[in-house]
Amino acid sequence: MHEDAKAADVKAADAKADAPSASKARKGAADAVPSFGAFVRKPARASVTSAAGATDAAAKAASEGPRPETGASFPADAVEVGAVIDAYGLKGWLKVAPHAQGGSALLSAKRWWLVKGRERQSSVRLAAKVHGGDSVVGQLAGVADRDAALLLRGSRIYVSRAEFPAPAADEYYWVDLMGLDVANEAGVELGKVADLIDNGAHSVLRVEYPSTDKDGKPATGERLIPFVGVYVKTVDLAAKRIVVDWEADF
Repeated sequence: MHEDAKAADVKAADAKADAPSASKARKGAADAVPSFGAFVRKPARASVTSAAGATDAAAKAASEGPRPETGASFPADAVEVGAVIDAYGLKGWLKVAPHAQGGSALLSAKRWWLVKGRERQSSVRLAAKVHGGDSVVGQLAGVADRDAALLLRGSRIYVSRAEFPAPAADEYYWVDLMGLDVANEAGVELGKVADLIDNGAHSVLRVEYPSTDKDGKPATGERLIPFVGVYVKTVDLAAKRIVVDWEADF
């Protein structure tokens, strides 16, 4: 997954939008296997505005164009959600490879933040839609033709975590699970979530904890815990804690 914001001056939420996506932990072994994706596959909600208001907003956005940004001006909760892979058509649309199936964060965010090399910029998203099942095409304010779109090829796209669509019950964005403490039902601390892995059937928590190597020197241990309801009992984002049915010596 590629939600890593590797540029040091971009304050991305070190999630993997690889990551970083939403998974479900449902109670009971008989429940459906949780869907995988850095982001919950949920359509963006249409906003209700007057025709005049929508026209004015669109005209203002279209006249704004991409604006230069710095690391300091990026949202503190920026998460990488995709990359521009090509121009689409002749009118400035971009073809984007989303880091999560469905690209819901790209579809819902009002502004896309772009990073290409040392260049940082952002622009209002005028339109976006799923294309071909595995990509997203979108139009940004001020990108009016194919040549302008081609200049953005290779850019990594970030959006503010605050603009992700709301997850359904028992769904979680990967970015929100990173760093949470993990303990079992007996109260034994198992470590912290360092990453999430897609094994094709469901997501797996990669939990790191302090340990020692064969020479007795400090080392980092690792536990892999399936993120499914039979093992994951509670996820408390407010308390930053996950409780699992998992023994310390597993």
